[in-house]
Amino acid sequence: MRLVHPHTQTDEELVGRIRAGEQDGFTRLVTRYEGKIYNLAYRMLGNREEAEDITQETFLHTFRALGSFRLEERFSPWIYKIASNLCLDRLRKLKHSAGSLDAPLGPDGDMPLQVADWSSAPDKLYEESEVRADTQEAIGSLPPKYKVVVVLRHMHDLSYDEIARILGVPQGTVKTRLFRAREILRRKLERLYAQAAEEVKAAP
Repeated sequence: MRLVHPHTQTDEELVGRIRAGEQDGFTRLVTRYEGKIYNLAYRMLGNREEAEDITQETFLHTFRALGSFRLEERFSPWIYKIASNLCLDRLRKLKHSAGSLDAPLGPDGDMPLQVADWSSAPDKLYEESEVRADTQEAIGSLPPKYKVVVVLRHMHDLSYDEIARILGVPQGTVKTRLFRAREILRRKLERLYAQAAEEVKAAP
């Protein structure tokens, strides 16, 4: 019998072992995804406590629904669907999309940590960090239906097909929402930088 190292198992293999009764399998699954789910929830909700709550709810729902997961499918879009739906439900309850988007907090996230290149001039580093912060804040202000496609596409690198399945809409709808989200972001950032330029000109 061929032994498979726990760290080389695919998500789907791990789910199969959990179903077969492997006691620590679900703990390993949580370890793989807790950072990613937290980052998704935080970007959607803009609040650490809400993101932590959604992360816990996601794994509770995941554990209860593992029996319905089809092993021939990819696990990551399946758990992202659970997390995304919980986030959208929470946003509806809150009746607003609060906060801005911070960079991921650790190596478990989908996006790599931004490490400053100290060989660059300090003023260049400051400008780059300001642009990232402005972009993150602009994404955070998007309506939920646009924000979720931006987060899933650009921050979790999911395909249009996977996002369509997660949201239960046609691929064309995903592409349309993503296009409109980009247009909103472009206009927001153009206004922001135009205003900043005027303030610089007006400064004594």
